[in-house]
Amino acid sequence: MDLTLSRADYLQVGVTSQKTMKLLPASKQKATQKVVVGDQDGVVMCFGMKKGEAVPVFKTLPGQKISRLELGGVLNTPQEKIFLAAGSEIRGFTKRGKQFLSFETNLTESIKAMYISGSDLFLSASYIYNHYCDCKDQHYYLSGDKINDVICLPVERLSRMMPVLACQDRVLRVLQGSDVMYEIEVPGPPTVLALHNGDGGDSGEGLLFGTSDGKLGLIQITISKPIHKWEIRNDKKRGGILCIDSFDIMGDGVKDLLVGRDDGMVEVYSFENANEPVLRFDQMLSESITSLQGGCVGKDGYDEIVLATYSDFPPKFRLANLHVAPILLLHCRSELEHLQFKVLQERENYQQSSQSSKAKSTVPSFSINDKFTLNKDDASYSLVLEVQTAIDNVLIQSNDNFLLATYRCQANTTRLELKDLLYGRQSIPELPMNTLTLIGQFSFAEVHSWVVFCLPEVPEKPPAGESATFYFQNTFLDTQLECVYRKGEGVFKSDNISTISILKDVLSKEATKRKINLNISYEINEVSVKHTLKLIHPKLEYQLLLAKKVQLIDALKELQVHEGNTNFLIPEYRCILEEADHLQEEYKKQPAHLERLYGMITDLFIDKFKFKGTNVKTKVPILLEILDSYDQNTLISFFDAA
Repeated sequence: MDLTLSRADYLQVGVTSQKTMKLLPASKQKATQKVVVGDQDGVVMCFGMKKGEAVPVFKTLPGQKISRLELGGVLNTPQEKIFLAAGSEIRGFTKRGKQFLSFETNLTESIKAMYISGSDLFLSASYIYNHYCDCKDQHYYLSGDKINDVICLPVERLSRMMPVLACQDRVLRVLQGSDVMYEIEVPGPPTVLALHNGDGGDSGEGLLFGTSDGKLGLIQITISKPIHKWEIRNDKKRGGILCIDSFDIMGDGVKDLLVGRDDGMVEVYSFENANEPVLRFDQMLSESITSLQGGCVGKDGYDEIVLATYSDFPPKFRLANLHVAPILLLHCRSELEHLQFKVLQERENYQQSSQSSKAKSTVPSFSINDKFTLNKDDASYSLVLEVQTAIDNVLIQSNDNFLLATYRCQANTTRLELKDLLYGRQSIPELPMNTLTLIGQFSFAEVHSWVVFCLPEVPEKPPAGESATFYFQNTFLDTQLECVYRKGEGVFKSDNISTISILKDVLSKEATKRKINLNISYEINEVSVKHTLKLIHPKLEYQLLLAKKVQLIDALKELQVHEGNTNFLIPEYRCILEEADHLQEEYKKQPAHLERLYGMITDLFIDKFKFKGTNVKTKVPILLEILDSYDQNTLISFFDAA
């Protein structure tokens, strides 16, 4: 069954954070529900829909940024009390807007995640988790990495309390009191947790998770060990997951899976005749989806997916009804004409005020949502910028002006994503390793902060103990990096000279900023250069062979038309014709791939001789000529003889 949904916008609110919109329970089955949403201006608004218009129920005054909003109440009763986290304070409101709770927690940082279960309150700041019961402190846990979300399995079904923390180090931590029962490794940094089917599924132990690199999975959290049920890879390279809900939007009696991503993608998965979810609907919006929930808001009996975006209208997706389409079209046209008239009025007012001698010009402050993440699948860094108003220009400048670019955005662009083809790095023994050693008057915390600055997914908080060891694997070449450091000393080993060169430059600059003198020494293994070139060889050979295959496609197609079939061709040429579309699609991406591979080889050549104190940049044109007529042995000989 295909799912067809139509979009409509309800109401514009301020900039919203993750998980700050909920639907209040309906008074009766299929009745409309109220929407409650909190924004970064500290305003909580509750509204319902009547005759296609938003009707406010209550609205609070501005205050501290609202970082989370949850519904709660007595267990096994409708969850219609509104709880919100702002700074280090928890406030509670009734569905009519009357405040009944103001609880100042003992957290020194702002609350980042919250979950309510009856009289139990589960909170986390960046690294600290607290459990309160009736506003009294019960349990505490200090995490080694950032806590992105917190949840608790349903106590009313399991008769035991099992909170779960989603931590940035790709681990779910299952707690019992203040102790960790066990840890669960997941395929990416988890950003959101949700109970399967909203109640933990058949066993009450089902837990859904979404990651920052777009993966989705289900785990059964038993009392002794986790059981992985299924996992959906992010093959389409979509954004990270910010929100998950379970709701029967298909109307077949089985709850579907609703997913919102940070690139604006909304997805609906169903479980029809399958143990794993199947994608039934997806649609791209212009902004990241911070919250979503299935319910009935606009009209009795019409199921909808209601969602909040970063700074736009909270839109809805409703099951399409062809009989009301003409009425909706007339309503949309009337609304559009009204908006056009208001825009014209505001422009005239702006023109008049700008020409006034008494008018003062001010630069408005905007909330900017930025993210810089490593994408393992294509070995690139992704920079995402999202603003609550239209972006006109973006200026990008890298260190030493290797890149200086200006991007002019199209009209009404509020979200921009750029990719920088840099690479990250794990160390295994018996490789030709190069070693970089730093010795100086720096603390353990200082050298750890330098490593955090250089490398992805390193916890900002220094690990417990006097030293730290981290291993990285290059996402493109699979070369390795080992980092071992303590107070006054840092040792970095890699089988890629360019990795050592980058670390040397960055770490020395960071030390210079803090006026710390470093004694830098290094040991270069000449064999590592040939080793790295051999790792690059199959990728470069594939790209060059791809170009040759594409050049043959047109000629082979002409022969096919002339002869009427391909039986006379050798198997290799028949294979080229069968894969022609795929080869041409790959070839479109080739300039970027070749440029990247050429750049890696050029950097490797320059870095090899830089450690010897020799500048070989004048020989780079000769190197590029060798690459244009590539032969592996000739290239290695050039590196040896230069």
